[in-house]
Amino acid sequence: MSTDVLFVNGDLVLSDRVQSATHLLIGGARIVAIGPDGDHPSAHHAQSPSVGGAHVIDARDHYIVPGYVDLHVHGGAGADFMDGTAEAFYTIRAAHARHGTTSLLPTSTAARPEQILAMLTECSRQRLADDGRGARVLGAHLYGPYFRAEARGCHPGDGVRPPVVQEYEKYLELAAAIATASVAPELPGAEAFARACVARGIRMNAGHSHATFEQAEQAIGWGVRHVDHLFCAMSDRARLRQSQPFPMRGGLLEATLYFDELTTEVIADGRHLAPELLRLAYKVKGPDRLALVTDANRALDMPDGPYMFGPRDGGEPILRRDDVGLMPDGQALASGVQGMDHLVRTFIKATGCPLWEVVRMASLTSARIAGWDHELGSIAVGKRADLLLLDRALNVRQVFLGGQRFAALP
Repeated sequence: MSTDVLFVNGDLVLSDRVQSATHLLIGGARIVAIGPDGDHPSAHHAQSPSVGGAHVIDARDHYIVPGYVDLHVHGGAGADFMDGTAEAFYTIRAAHARHGTTSLLPTSTAARPEQILAMLTECSRQRLADDGRGARVLGAHLYGPYFRAEARGCHPGDGVRPPVVQEYEKYLELAAAIATASVAPELPGAEAFARACVARGIRMNAGHSHATFEQAEQAIGWGVRHVDHLFCAMSDRARLRQSQPFPMRGGLLEATLYFDELTTEVIADGRHLAPELLRLAYKVKGPDRLALVTDANRALDMPDGPYMFGPRDGGEPILRRDDVGLMPDGQALASGVQGMDHLVRTFIKATGCPLWEVVRMASLTSARIAGWDHELGSIAVGKRADLLLLDRALNVRQVFLGGQRFAALP
């Protein structure tokens, strides 16, 4: 294939509408031109393999959408980022690219310090690599170990702990490779950790927390601007009432919905959240403050059965069953096993939102939360040519990474 690629007859999914019968020209790794097909001489030569030096792709009856950006992803195809090896990273990146994710934040788990350091080190090696191996690594999501023990979810209990300067300073030596970090705001040392991260340009999240509304508000003052997986592993009025019957208090859930300063995310796999919760999140936060995330573990694209969440040595046993991750007793959720393409289809079905808004929540909104919306997340001249070709059922048919077709699709 030549360096330049010309899509014709496609329906472009822009950030605010679908623009039909449109051509899009890629030059190298960038989008260089967009316009109505009638304005481009190649529109009448869609069956030609190349016109004017550009390889022509007839996108008739397909949508052209920006590549998806996943802020919260642990693994796939049998591998977990906490395996800490180049091979594990390559496996996961390829698996998620097949589902339309072209950029991601490798997400850690609660683990021993040396395991977290190994994961961050490999993330540093692969960050922003244009190696054609799959979704591009934007930087790590340092997710754990600084969680509330009672809200750890499927994270290994032995690894959950409050932030301690002597430990997290070792992680922050790799700050250039860390895009975001999470903490439970109510923990001792949480404020110092959050401020240390923000001072190094790391974006701060709250998550796996039983914080009160007041504690969440204080965390905003430290620089916290995002909340991990809305409705999951977080305090709310009912949970806080167990420790103080009255007056009833708001928790992290209510604070997330209330404060405009806070963006958040949902695991829209059809298993974590019922349709009414997706509709509520969308109504309150809107498509510019709500992102879709997979939270996928190593069981993505794998058969049902037992798996390990996090590192193989010391991780937490989980199951893949009924299209979701579960704890071994089958009574509690344990992250996701679906790709972003499935989430887009599920959110549209559950909410009736227009296609362009749901794609925005899977691309531009996520890119903005990660600090990459200048480069990624929408179809615009000058932006990186991370693009997907979707059929009318929103299945991924072709993936382009920096203008190059990803060769590992089924």
